[in-house]
Amino acid sequence: MNSIKLTSNFEISRIVHEHWRLSDWNLNNQDILKLAQQAIEVGVTTFDHADIYGNYSCEKLFGDALALKPTLRKDIQLITKCGIKLQSDKFPSRKLNYYDYTFNHIISSVENSLKKFKTDYIDLLLLHRPSPFFNPEEVAKAFSVLKKSGKVLHFGVSNFTPQQFEMLNTYTNEKLVTNQVEISPLCLEHFDNGNIDYFLQKNIKPMAWSPLAGGQLLNPTTEKEQRVFKTLTKIANDLNIDSIDTLIYAWLLKHPAGIIPVVGTQKIERIKNALAALTIEMSLEQWFKIYTASTGVDVP
Repeated sequence: MNSIKLTSNFEISRIVHEHWRLSDWNLNNQDILKLAQQAIEVGVTTFDHADIYGNYSCEKLFGDALALKPTLRKDIQLITKCGIKLQSDKFPSRKLNYYDYTFNHIISSVENSLKKFKTDYIDLLLLHRPSPFFNPEEVAKAFSVLKKSGKVLHFGVSNFTPQQFEMLNTYTNEKLVTNQVEISPLCLEHFDNGNIDYFLQKNIKPMAWSPLAGGQLLNPTTEKEQRVFKTLTKIANDLNIDSIDTLIYAWLLKHPAGIIPVVGTQKIERIKNALAALTIEMSLEQWFKIYTASTGVDVP
């Protein structure tokens, strides 16, 4: 199995299967289970969720499917997130979207996720987004309680800056193992804001959400998107790669930071395209061709 270590005793698959849009895929429990089994068979054993996905429905959809074959639980790693409170018909009293990282909310969010997944532990819990109102002592207390109870095995964050990551890490006994951020040939901000440098400095393996830029890289409309697509097409032809998405994943995987693509799809063929990227030998020059196609200028 192609896997990557986040700690000395915790590893996940090199490609992560994301379920952000699971509720839009119109799959029944058997279909969801079949897709998960197909992913596991080809080596993708890590599944990414969040409490809010699908208007708070995706965790339960996956849990109901997993309940059809409970023995699969030992073969997979479940990731979920907490901290965002969305306006929803599920919470009619909520008048706006906001963040909540209080002790009580983190605990209750995990309890709800466990119930929906029909499991007694989460492999990795991520704080979904940084908040301007954030008490690290409360977060650290919640992490400690969840760790001691065995309900969460590992902790991380999503969309945090290096400063925010470091700040929280100074308060917690359970050290953060990853930061899930947006990285794609159209989203290069983490190469410039210090995050990639921080990942390398601390040997933290980041996850990349929206690696295909929400499909914009495959269906370009703007001048920048068309410029990048043209470059991707040329390099794919040079490398005899049939699928542009495979090349994009290869571009992420080549980086020494150990970037982990988070792939959201209901098609096993797309998952296989991502896995095919693991065997692609891309040159440094080709990597920079894609990078500079995005920036629109040569490096200094």
